[in-house]
Amino acid sequence: MMSALRILYLLLATWGAVHPMALMLGWMRDTGGGAVALMEAFMANGAVARLSWDLMIAGVALTLWILAEVYVRRNWTALVAIPATAFFGLGCGLPLYLFLRTRAV
Repeated sequence: MMSALRILYLLLATWGAVHPMALMLGWMRDTGGGAVALMEAFMANGAVARLSWDLMIAGVALTLWILAEVYVRRNWTALVAIPATAFFGLGCGLPLYLFLRTRAV
């Protein structure tokens, strides 16, 4: 049986994948935007650029943390959180990693 904390991590990971992706797909549908338009939107103004860089740096830090811990703990399943972070974002990758990290070994 999973603990309440692990269930919460899993729910947050799911929310972190579904909600931002739905917003992204809606934006792409409305604007017809591709990769170039997306990068322009990420740097549209100072506030958005600051948030974009903040999330990218945090994503790199999470990736390094995952790699370092996998090297020590040999929890190879936790590597799934790296592509989840790259594709869905930090809002999915971090709670997914915490979910995978807190399982019984």
